[in-house]
Amino acid sequence: MPRRRLTLLHRTAVAGTAAACVLSGCAATPADDHAAPGGVRVAVPSDIPSFHPYSTSGATAAPYAYDSLVHLSGAGRVRSGLAVRWRTDATSATFTLRKGVTCSDGTELKASHVARSLTYAADPKNHFTAAQQALPDVPLTVTADDAHRVVTVSTASPFGFLVRTVGLLPVICPAGLDDPRSLVRATHGTGPYVLSASRPGGPYVFTRRRGYAWGPGGARTGTAGVPARIRLTVIPEESTATNLLLTGGLDIAAVGGSDRARLTGRGLYEAVVPTVVGLSFFNEAPGHPLGDPAVRRALVGALDREGLADVAIGGNGRPAGHLTARGTVCHTHLTAPHLSGPAALSLLREAGWRRAADGRLRRAGDGRQLRLRIVSSPASGSTLPAVAELMAVTWQELGVRTDLVSESLPALVKAMYEDGDFDVVMGSAPGPPVPAQLVPFFSGPPPPAGLNFAHIRNSRYTDLSRKALRSPDTSGCALWNRAAQALLHAADALPVADGSKVLYGRGVRFDVGDGGQLMPASFRTDSGRGAGR
Repeated sequence: MPRRRLTLLHRTAVAGTAAACVLSGCAATPADDHAAPGGVRVAVPSDIPSFHPYSTSGATAAPYAYDSLVHLSGAGRVRSGLAVRWRTDATSATFTLRKGVTCSDGTELKASHVARSLTYAADPKNHFTAAQQALPDVPLTVTADDAHRVVTVSTASPFGFLVRTVGLLPVICPAGLDDPRSLVRATHGTGPYVLSASRPGGPYVFTRRRGYAWGPGGARTGTAGVPARIRLTVIPEESTATNLLLTGGLDIAAVGGSDRARLTGRGLYEAVVPTVVGLSFFNEAPGHPLGDPAVRRALVGALDREGLADVAIGGNGRPAGHLTARGTVCHTHLTAPHLSGPAALSLLREAGWRRAADGRLRRAGDGRQLRLRIVSSPASGSTLPAVAELMAVTWQELGVRTDLVSESLPALVKAMYEDGDFDVVMGSAPGPPVPAQLVPFFSGPPPPAGLNFAHIRNSRYTDLSRKALRSPDTSGCALWNRAAQALLHAADALPVADGSKVLYGRGVRFDVGDGGQLMPASFRTDSGRGAGR
């Protein structure tokens, strides 16, 4: 099988056709009579045009209708999912499936079905970037033994994180694999819910399955308090989600900015998820000014990291010390170079850029202005447009002309992975479960052949990450951190601030997995209270 690719800041991989009808053929089964009669309303930041679990948008909703072989807790502990046992070494992982797992249409799940789903996800012709997030960046093969319910994943070269990567991929049932186009508007999984209704712009309604008993750690839908329905409602703005939480119009929402102060002390359930706010990439493709290492180091080094962190967090921010969030595998505190304004201008002069009479930086010879297009999206973090503005102020003082662009999340993804229309782009994320999943962003081919959308060419990072891949699990952390440090020293990326988002529950409790992912099988409404209809 060809070399695989992973994703961190996603791009659209499946046609973005909006779901346009109420879905009555999703194989929903009647609700258990003794479970909570109401529904839980969950805020999502953007539309879900495709429910294909390996597409960018569909990955958001996948946990409601699909299961994976294993799950990761918020603390990074591996928990059972479709698999009850697993073992791994440097080049293989073996998963033994639970007995009695069924798809939403009643089909019993077999090891060969799982192998078929993993193989489908890894097919390079499909370009499933959300699936690539959970696939190792090395050649792999998948085999099955139905008699013993065993799935084996083998790699052609060492990869120390197989359980934490392949094990997290949503598994599609045969009905979906037989008709892949149906996955855009329907769900075909083994998960606790099935998609029962949707319309463009939402809401999207999921109905509880009867008899589900194989969730994380054995979670089941027959337990009292499990909501009969889950309604995903598109709420782009955190301030709006906050208002709805306070007035009873929502039951679950994530809030990462200053609006959290309004929710403190209101008796809401809280789950705190560490994040990196403002993880910034710089377009190093030919023809872009930040492709010159000296220009990039000068401009990134001149930034006021403390000031940026304060803006990113809304006061008292701490500059991020790594590309991934606190608590992730191999996380430690690294350093990024800093330059004074005069030192930055000196480096720019050496690179051939000088301030003209109008105060603008222009290139010697052709007089071209140094101009940067800075793209952000509030959907990826409510403070990011303000962070981008402060970056622009610093660079304008040096003589750089800046164009600030605030985009929708789909437009941001398009700029990154399709037309390359950016010089600086930023997002917020907890980061991947393991550092190996950063590799395709910082090395290898650019889109469409790869995920290196910033066209980064850092030989030291590439060499160190290759060595680290040969080390099993966390024994390679020192190498992974040296690789990340190489990126920071070259100004190939800049994490702005250590932050967090909080998932709030009104009358409902829940677990979160790695990266703050909601685990729908864990939803439990308060006793005696029907959640919002």
